[in-house]
Amino acid sequence: MLSNFSWKSTLAWLLAAFFVVGGLGNIFASEAIRADYLRWGYPDWFHYITGAVELSAAALIARCPTRPWGAALASLVMASAAGTVLLHGELTHA
Repeated sequence: MLSNFSWKSTLAWLLAAFFVVGGLGNIFASEAIRADYLRWGYPDWFHYITGAVELSAAALIARCPTRPWGAALASLVMASAAGTVLLHGELTHA
């Protein structure tokens, strides 16, 4: 049983789950999250775009043939998020 265990696959599924949670958290954003987006200068609907992109990354990561594309998309999402909070000096948010 353990000889069939794949760390690579398990880590990919955990990463996909991370982006599902993040995507749903942005699509069904709380008032605090929406206020963050507005404070950063994004339009009031932008959290939907972020959530959709995160869910897309999760779907791509979950399938082995599209995993590199999902990893690239997820990296862009995370780099954008880090850039946003760093640009606004919110180091604790990062």
